[in-house]
Amino acid sequence: MAEPPSLPLKENKLAKGTFAVVGIMSTLVVYGILQEKIMRVPYGPEKEYFSYSLFLVFCNRITTSAVSAGVLLASKTALDPVAPLYKYGVVSVSNILTTTCQYEALKYVSFPVQTLAKCAKMIPVMIWGAIIMQKKYQGPDYLLAFLVTLGCSLFILYQDAGDISPFNRGRESTVWGVSLMIGYLGFDGFTSTFQDKLFKGYDMEIHNQIFYTTVCSCLLSFTGLILQGNLLMAIDFVSRHHDCFFDIALLSTVATASQFFISYTIRTFGALAFATIMTTRQLVSILLSCLWFGHPLSWEQCIGAVIVFGSLYARSFLKTKQKEPPPSEMTETKPPGPS
Repeated sequence: MAEPPSLPLKENKLAKGTFAVVGIMSTLVVYGILQEKIMRVPYGPEKEYFSYSLFLVFCNRITTSAVSAGVLLASKTALDPVAPLYKYGVVSVSNILTTTCQYEALKYVSFPVQTLAKCAKMIPVMIWGAIIMQKKYQGPDYLLAFLVTLGCSLFILYQDAGDISPFNRGRESTVWGVSLMIGYLGFDGFTSTFQDKLFKGYDMEIHNQIFYTTVCSCLLSFTGLILQGNLLMAIDFVSRHHDCFFDIALLSTVATASQFFISYTIRTFGALAFATIMTTRQLVSILLSCLWFGHPLSWEQCIGAVIVFGSLYARSFLKTKQKEPPPSEMTETKPPGPS
């Protein structure tokens, strides 16, 4: 009896789905662990800490810009800028501030706290969307934002007093750490919204935007390192600690690779599937960080995590019952670096 023609299609879709999930989960989970290791774990016998966040931004962006340029050349796409260069620069500045706040926050709050707080990024996105794009949101959107904010607040305010992680520096500051996370969320929301406006205002390929924004980010971060006097100090640090050099190289590699999997997932399965995968990735990252770096969770934090992830998954499942928007509306923009 002939095999149903739909079976190969289902198997092909399953293979693509597995490829997307494994790619995103593996690259971004490794990215998250490396972030915490570089910023919170001392290197060498003298227990020196790496503290040059802007150098990490520079390494990430120069790797991504090189790969995106290669993709543009391989696809024989013109390298000419589509939008005015200053608009790429606006995205670059905002993105540098986003990533710098993200790395700096790890000096003051644990990775699980930072990761869960990222789930609240829909709030600044809604605010910037209303200001820049004149978007209007409905009741369920505000309810979700409230629940996620509530869950994040519980997770941040009720940290376990028995955190005996050997990687605590003794200078944890929830106030300063949360301030940096608020800065991260605000700049990240602006970056995504402004990118969305660029995509809708110009006939722009994703790799074109990634290339020019990352090139601008390279120049800006390099200039910042020179003005701060940290460039030679960062190079000296990684030259003395080869394991730190390896960690930074691997961080830049998985950050760049994740962009391929993110773009592939959104184009193949849509933004809804991507959002569900990212939610799962954040949950896995928190659990791995707690196990790897010894961060115990209080019962209040467990409740907060259940509220946040329960709300996000409920939103995803409810949206599956709605009609899928056309591909042009489903395409999400991502800053040139994972978050």
